[in-house]
Amino acid sequence: MAGGAQDAGDGLEATGAAGAGPGTAPRVYARRWAFLLAVSLLSCSNAMLWLSFAPVADAMAQHFLLSMEQVNWLSLIYLVVSIPCGIAAIWVLDSVGLRWATILGAWLNFVGSALRALPCIAKTPRPFAFFMSGQSLCALAQTLVISSPAKLAALWFPEHQRATANMIASMSNPLGILVANVLSPALVKKGEDISRMLGVYVVPAGLACLLASTCLWESTPPTPPSAGAANSTSETFLRGLWLLLRNKAYVILAVCFGGGIGVFTSFSALLEQILCASGYSSGFSGLCGALFILFGILGALFLGLYVDRTKHFTEATKIGLCLASLACVAFALVSQLQGQALAVAGICSLFGLFGFAVAPVAMELAVECSFPVGEGAAAGLLFVLGQAEGVVLMVLLTALTRQYTEPSVSTCQHGEDPLDWTVSLLLMAGLCTLFTCIFVLFFHTPYRRLQAESGGPLPAASAEESTPGPKSLLEDHHSALPAQTRQ
Repeated sequence: MAGGAQDAGDGLEATGAAGAGPGTAPRVYARRWAFLLAVSLLSCSNAMLWLSFAPVADAMAQHFLLSMEQVNWLSLIYLVVSIPCGIAAIWVLDSVGLRWATILGAWLNFVGSALRALPCIAKTPRPFAFFMSGQSLCALAQTLVISSPAKLAALWFPEHQRATANMIASMSNPLGILVANVLSPALVKKGEDISRMLGVYVVPAGLACLLASTCLWESTPPTPPSAGAANSTSETFLRGLWLLLRNKAYVILAVCFGGGIGVFTSFSALLEQILCASGYSSGFSGLCGALFILFGILGALFLGLYVDRTKHFTEATKIGLCLASLACVAFALVSQLQGQALAVAGICSLFGLFGFAVAPVAMELAVECSFPVGEGAAAGLLFVLGQAEGVVLMVLLTALTRQYTEPSVSTCQHGEDPLDWTVSLLLMAGLCTLFTCIFVLFFHTPYRRLQAESGGPLPAASAEESTPGPKSLLEDHHSALPAQTRQ
């Protein structure tokens, strides 16, 4: 297995991984960190733009004479655009290249942020058209950004740094959500402050665009950092998608982890409405949302470092999903009780800690089980399916609510009767548990990329393999690793 990287005087780092190619020693380049910084900053900025309006929805509606439904659509447009355009973004990543995909995403993100600020500068008669146009461009950028971390980690980072690089780039997105939830209310005290808020959000988008346009020189390094990088995207786009759909292990991962993405999306979007119905303040809901994201980032950091050292992709994902499901069930029960602020905050923290931590590891696992299909297709299809499942789940959860028939302690200020979320929360917890059970019992795969990098032959295509029955985690992992890793 690859040895530790050492800095060289020419700015390169030798890795000594086996099997990079005949007569070619793998190398890693110091400028990979600039690429990682550009993708991470772009992802963080894009997430900030996504939810910048939500925390100040009332001020937006009053200042620009908009309805609350119009303000909500400024966030929902991300989900609507990501589903049909996600497939095109996969093609761009795997066919056009990571560099141009990142530059295109950065410019879409920057132009979208600038369009949002125009109504405050030019005093246009129809500000909503500019807001929606800008958000739509940012939503297009998201489809390119969200699938990039796995491909960036595979092409530029050695085997022992891939999970960590994927974690850093992936967790920049929830970090942006956290920043938006804190920054928007801090900047907007009255309607006139919205123009300042929109201007502030242009700055990180501009920095990401400048960094991507000037510091990214190529999509792939001159010498690949590993054998897996040398064989990246060895399948054509349409054939790659076909192989993914025939890969039983990948389909199980996509459906179950996509369902997890849907649960987390619904939880984030509906948290304030759920807690206010039980008498908790909007400030407390914001705190729970912040703890949910903050602990998730910390969990992803430690789990990424652990997986980089041990290669326990399957075990980490299964255990993380099990613990996240327990936290989801606990939230469904405790959130309906009054006066349990400490317990609710603790459960939200644990839900984020276990659930968010799994995301970058699952992306790496998708690449491992589908190699040599391109990383953009393997990770991007997970994202598209997760967004689609999120939309369906949000519709179901809101449709199953019912109005309270007796006096309630609701603190909701939406001008509507308080809603009972009991059935909806039980459905969310049940689906989360169902997806986890299916994944734990039926997901087994060899680590194809690691086997290729160890010089061993690739296993037979999973479409021709029968799905094995349940077996222990340790047996699964021992059989999945190449011989050098097991020693």
